[in-house]
This record gives sequence, C-alpha cells and structure tokens, in this order.
Amino acid sequence: MKPMSSSSYSHLVDDIPSTPGKFKMMDKSPYSHHRLFKWHSSLTKLTFWSFLFLGLIFFFFLRSPPPPPHHSGADPSSSSSYPRRHLRNYSWGGPTWEKRVRSSARVRSRNGISVLVTGAAGFVGTHVSAALKRRGDGVLGLDNFNDYYDPSLKRARQALLERAGVFIVEGDINDDALLRKLFEVVAFTHVMHLAAQAGVRYAMENPSSYVHSNIAGLVSILEVCKSANPQPAIVWASSSSVYGLNTKVPFSEKDRTDQPASLYAATKKAGEEIAHTYNHIYGLSLTGLRFFTVYGPWGRPDMAYFFFTRDILRGKPISIFEAANHGTVARDFTYIDDIVRGCLSALDTAEKSTGSGGKKKGPAQLRVFNLGNTSPVPVTELVNILERLLKVKAKRHIMKLPRNGDVQFTHANISLAQRELGYKPTTDLQMGLKKFVRWYQRFYAGGKKSSV
Repeated sequence: MKPMSSSSYSHLVDDIPSTPGKFKMMDKSPYSHHRLFKWHSSLTKLTFWSFLFLGLIFFFFLRSPPPPPHHSGADPSSSSSYPRRHLRNYSWGGPTWEKRVRSSARVRSRNGISVLVTGAAGFVGTHVSAALKRRGDGVLGLDNFNDYYDPSLKRARQALLERAGVFIVEGDINDDALLRKLFEVVAFTHVMHLAAQAGVRYAMENPSSYVHSNIAGLVSILEVCKSANPQPAIVWASSSSVYGLNTKVPFSEKDRTDQPASLYAATKKAGEEIAHTYNHIYGLSLTGLRFFTVYGPWGRPDMAYFFFTRDILRGKPISIFEAANHGTVARDFTYIDDIVRGCLSALDTAEKSTGSGGKKKGPAQLRVFNLGNTSPVPVTELVNILERLLKVKAKRHIMKLPRNGDVQFTHANISLAQRELGYKPTTDLQMGLKKFVRWYQRFYAGGKKSSV
C-alpha cells in the first residue's frame, strides 16, 4: 500500500477555503440549506480522508518490508529474512550504564582524543573503533543493529570490540534524548559519523530508510553537536556515489556532483549540502570522506566480492554486469586498512569547531576528500582473482547493467587526500582479497570468529 500522492492531498486541502467567511444564520437563497448540507458532507469527507492519509503515512514509514535474500541469515547464504527495524525502544541510562560509557570513552594516551563512533558495529565502524582504541584514544560506539544484513555478523563485531574495551551503546541516531545524554556524560572532542543506510539497489525497495538514516540521522547528529559546549569536530562518511553520472575520470573533489544515479547517492549529496549549512551557521568543523568501494575482512554481505565468494563456494551462478555494447564495469576497490588510515588522519587533522552552545564565533573548517585506491579493476578480474584464491571455477552469468542506480565505473583522484592527509593506499586487490578470503573461510567454518 502506498501513501496518498501529494496531488491527491492538495485536492483535499483545496476543498477548504483559505480565508473562510462567516456563515449567516439566515440565507434568503432557496439553496442555502442544500449548500449547508453539502458543506457538512464535505467536512465529514475531509476528516475521513485526513485520518486515512495520516494512517497511510504511519503505515508507510513504520512498515517493515523484508530485505533481499542475500542481506540476511545466520550465514551469508541463508534464505531466512529479518523484519526491517527503523525505530525501536532501547534500554539505556542508569549508573552502571554511565560508568561503562565513561570507561569506554576515557582517553588513555597522552595526546589522545575522545571519539563517538556512530555505526560502530558496521564494517568500517568496527575497524575504525578498534584502530582508535589500539592507539589509546577514548572510543564509544553507537549502533542500532538493524537488519539490513545479517545481525549476527554485527553482534560478532560487537563482541570483538567489547574484548578490545569498546562499549557500543545500542540505540538510534535519531533518538535525540539518547544523543543528549551521551554528550552530557562525555565531552567528546570528535565524532566519527559512519552510521548510514548503505546499498544502492535496496533504495528502490525501501526508500524511507535512506531518508531516515542518511538525512534525518545526519541532522540529528549535527544538532546535538552544534548545541554541545565545547562543540566536537566531526568527520563523516559521504560516498563516491555522489559523482553519479559524471563521465570525467578520475573523479576529483572539484567535479560536479549534481547528477546522482540513485537515491542513496542523492541522500549522500544532500548530506554534503547539509554539512555545509551547519558549518556556515554554527561553526561546526566538518570533514566528509567519499569512500570508494571498501572491501576486506568483516565486510558487508551485500557487497559483490562478499556474495561472489559465498556463491562460488556453493557452486551457485554469479551475475556479472556489463555495460552497453559489452562495456566493462569497473570499481576502484579500496582495502579497509587504507580507509581506516584515511579516517584516522582526517580526525587528527580536523580543526576545532568555532561555535559554542549553538552560536558561531568564527569561520570553521569544511573539507571533503576522496578515499580510493586510484586503480579501477574490472569486475571480471575480481572474479578471476576469487577463482584463484578459492580454487573453484565460478559459474558466470553475464547480464546487462540494470537501471537500478549502479554506475559503470568509479575512479578516485586522491591527490587532495595525499597532500592534506598524507593518505597513501598500499594494498592492491590481489592482496586485499587474499586477506578477505582467509577471514571468510575461518569465520564461516564451524562458526569460529577471527580477529580484525
């Protein structure tokens, strides 16, 4: 069931006069009683349709369509599905909870920082949190453990971080009360905002989840940060998807990003514009990172390299896309360790925000960087490497690139990140996939869990 269209709603609203006149008790017109009856009838209908419209909105935003089969299950090949959860009641607060929050966020190195990492049970979030903790920074995680893909994988990442001393608060980034409480308990110096609804294709099935997480969620984080005193510096995950239909390669931060090819890309582009606004008005220090096809151990099961590995091992055919006229589809695959180094460097070079209690006192830092590998690889070559590593021949099914938001190629120009962050990727696809396959085979063999 879909909500009523805006045009239908406008029609209902138009039934009400913009400046209602006074009704006379006596009307000499022979049709006055008829008109009064029609008015009551219209009002009744309007009330009915208004309630129906609100009900449809409620249903649309809170209904829970199941995710695609490869997003869920006890292992990456399971066909069971989980209901999609947007908002949920979480248990938090109390002396014991606050003690865990403070302990996790406590800085243990001389020049360390205290970082709130949103999406900490996610792929990048887990690796970044572990790296920060290893060098002595204070780290507190926040994650809602939604069911876009296998929740047990997220719980395994959570257990990994727990052993490293990182506490993940279970909650939603749109929970204003929770966010305010976290900043009341800990004076974070930095926020690493990685929580988001990922995936290009899933946006066609559940668009509201992208608005909820990538736009409303970002605003929730920025709101609590602009009101904090002192304000933290913020580093957040944008995406290479913002380059959309841009055909100029390699993609540079100076290139146009006003032609998104998917709703996911549009929400990330919207996030960049929202970040600019909060920087301009409130003096928040903001750094956006455009990730290029991140892969590696503890990765996301909805990524091609992950489910290709699963299906090749199980003897299932894999779908390989090709562009028009048999054109090559290629990606700038970037290994997770390289991305983590870029994230930490962005945190370390972030300047302090200039606002206080929501009031700007001067210009603040605003940056955006590409974090890629600069070496696009055809998807067919990705499959060739997996075949060699797995020692299994893939059953290939060649398909035309669908019009679902996927683009033909991505290629990062990282000269700005090299100059400003000292960013330099060191892992090629062959080595990165070797590490991923080693982890995958250990993790899904008998339920054993490996380390990052």
